[in-house]
Order: sequence, then structure tokens, then C-alpha cells
Amino acid sequence: MGWLNIYAAVFSEEHTSIFDTSQQYGMQLIWIIATLLIAIVILTIDSRFYVVFANFFYFIVLGVLVFVIFFGVEVNASKSWIQLGGLRIQPAEFAKFATSLALAKYMSSYGFKLGSLKSYIKTSLIVLAPVVLILLQNDAGSAMVFTAFVWVFYSEGMPHWVLAFIGFMITLFLLVLILNKYIILLGLVLLTLILFALISKDYKNAVRFSIGLFGLTAVLYGVSEFFDLSISPYYLILIPIAISIPAVIIYTYLNKARHVLVLLLFFITASTFSFSVNYIFNNVLAIHHRDRINDLLGIETDPLGWGYNVNQSKIAIGSGGLTGKGFLKGTQTKYNFVPEQSTDFIFCTVGEEWGFVGSVVVIGLFLALLLRLIVLAERQKEAFARIYGYGVVSILFFHITVNLAMTIGLFPVIGIPLPFFSYGGSSLWSFTILLFIFLKLDSSRLD
Repeated sequence: MGWLNIYAAVFSEEHTSIFDTSQQYGMQLIWIIATLLIAIVILTIDSRFYVVFANFFYFIVLGVLVFVIFFGVEVNASKSWIQLGGLRIQPAEFAKFATSLALAKYMSSYGFKLGSLKSYIKTSLIVLAPVVLILLQNDAGSAMVFTAFVWVFYSEGMPHWVLAFIGFMITLFLLVLILNKYIILLGLVLLTLILFALISKDYKNAVRFSIGLFGLTAVLYGVSEFFDLSISPYYLILIPIAISIPAVIIYTYLNKARHVLVLLLFFITASTFSFSVNYIFNNVLAIHHRDRINDLLGIETDPLGWGYNVNQSKIAIGSGGLTGKGFLKGTQTKYNFVPEQSTDFIFCTVGEEWGFVGSVVVIGLFLALLLRLIVLAERQKEAFARIYGYGVVSILFFHITVNLAMTIGLFPVIGIPLPFFSYGGSSLWSFTILLFIFLKLDSSRLD
């Protein structure tokens, strides 16, 4: 299906043969044939090979990533490719399966238990090492994929609250860009008080703290207005909080309520993060990342500039209607209105030519694949195969979800392919290696 849609996306009247190797669809066929050979080789090798040489693959890939930083070829402002004659390889794609192997190797080692600070540091370093090297290649999209490994940690026993906290911080980052900072700070105060009431069940003191904080804020506001002191809204909120900290410490000591200190740490962390968001957004993120986030949040729009890709993508998908315009009849893709329509935006061709029905079929097939992989991961007897299996699921889920979301404007464009669908040998081969190693491990499973 991917091959046919690549053919449709870049179809030319001058090159009508789908086997024409001078065109992308012809090259994709060569890569598909090579992929079949790769899959056969993987399945013929003993499964213990992947366990024994997991770290070897990992460090080899890290070495190649370092090599790319100095000697790589730059494509679309990203220096993340190696040129081998007429073939370009993107090592960052292969770092995904290598990191999955290394992570599975370490987390399945004797005596490992996710929960200690040491285990979190080591697992984080395994994931962060390729991320840093890929970021140095100016390829933020590929680096972001590695955040998917948080699901591997979660499946292996990471506490629920850690996942919830990560989700909260991402939400807070977006809210700070949209809402007034003072509203954010007040919201954090209210959230902390609500959590205190729910955890401690001490509703009376929760109400007293609330009355005290907001009462002091009101008094300070009245004093500032009366004496025309022009106190910053930040201080109107922060001064009552600072005054209440001794009361909080006394309450914690008398009631031996350690959770109160945890909540105080949560508030300080979230507040500090909210103050730093604008600095991160304006000084750390590249300008095209800022533009795409602003466009997604509706802060700024530029349908002919940075928002052009997504705007044309939505037009293409929407124009397909229920059943689509038909194979090779998509006008948006045929006349190249959608940039990168054979790679990052390949789903536009599906939406335009096959409509809602075709889109549901494709998404349904991806969903069936993911559910099947989860079932296979769950039935593994060995920890290595189970952890690696969840690594496969996490990476594929991230790619599928983000790629589809960015084509319909629900996620910023970060330039990652749709697995087994988008044009490109590196991504096709890396996903094949990722998947078939797991299939080999599953075929060796002892019932």
C-alpha cells in the first residue's frame, strides 16, 4: 500500500511505469526487495545472537552517529546523512532498534529492578546518548522519537504518578504559551491545594490554607492600590506563599505529613518550569519549531509560510470526502501542492485518493499491528524479549500517531516518516530490522 501511494504521490505522465528506477517509486521497490532479504537474514540467525550482541550494535550505532556529526551530508538543514555513492543512509533511523536492544539488555540483567535512582539514571543515559548525538545533527524530529521509551519504563513498573507528571509538564508548557502567567500561577496554587485536600483528607485545613493565601493576596492588592505601590501581580501571589511556608512546615512536623513537602516540591518545580518556558521557547527551540507550535496553538497563522504544509495537507485530506477521488486522481498531490508528499505527508495521498474509507482501513491496519505486537510482548517468558517488544510497540506507536496527527494539524510538523509507508530506504530498513528481530525472539519463545 505504501508503494502504491508513493507512486500516486509523485506520479508523472513522462514516467508511467511503476518499475521505473529513475523515480522514487522504482527505487522504493528496490528497497522493498532488499527489505525482504533483510527480514530473511534476521529470521535465520539464532535469537540469542541479538541478546549477546545488543550492546555491540548500540555502541556501533553511537559511533556512526558521531561520524555523521563531522562527515555527514546536510539535507534540509539537518546534517544526519551518510552518502554512499548514489545512496544516502540516515543512521538516526537505525539508532531506534539499537537503543531498544541495549535497553532490553540492561533492564533484563540479573538483579535489575526499575525503581532505584541508579536504575533510572542508567536507563535514561542509554536513551539520552543517541538523543544528544542526533540533536547535534540538527534533527529534532528523530530525537523526539526516543521519548517513546517512557512507555517501556511504564510497562516495566514505573509508577503511575511519573507518567502523569510528565503529561502534566507537557500540558503546562503549552498552557504557559497560551494563557497569562498570573493565571497559570494561581492555577498551580489551586491545584496544589486540591491535591492536598484529596491526599490528606484534611478538608478543614485545606480550606483554611486557601482562605489564608487568597485573603493575604486580597489584602496586599488593597494596600498596593490604596498607596499606589504598583506591586507586580507575581509578588501579590508569591508573597502570601512565602509567608505561608513556615505554617506548612509546622503542619508537616505536627502531623508527620511528608506528602505536604512533596506537594510543596511539586509546586516549586511546576512554578519554576512555568517561568522558564518562554526562555526555552524563544532561545532553545529553532525558529521553525516556534512557528509550527504557534500555528498549532492558533497564536499566529501563516498559511502561505510556515503553515503552508499543514494547510495544504488538510485541504488534500478533506477533499477526498467519503470514498476519495480515485487512484491517481488526486489533484492536490498530483500538482505538488503538498510538499514532502511522498515522505512525511504520504497520508495526504491516502486521504485524497481513498477518502475516509481508505483512511480508516490504513489506520485500522496499523492499529491491528500494534495490538498484535502488544499481545506478543505480553506472552514473552524472557524479560529481554518482553522489554524489546514494548520498545518496538512504543516506537511504532509514536511514529504512527505523530505522523498522522501532524498531517491533520493536531501536532507540530517534526518530519518523521509513517512506518512501512513513507518513501525512504533508511526508514523502511530500520523498521524492518526493529520488527523482525522481535518476531525472531518470539519464534524462539518457550511455551
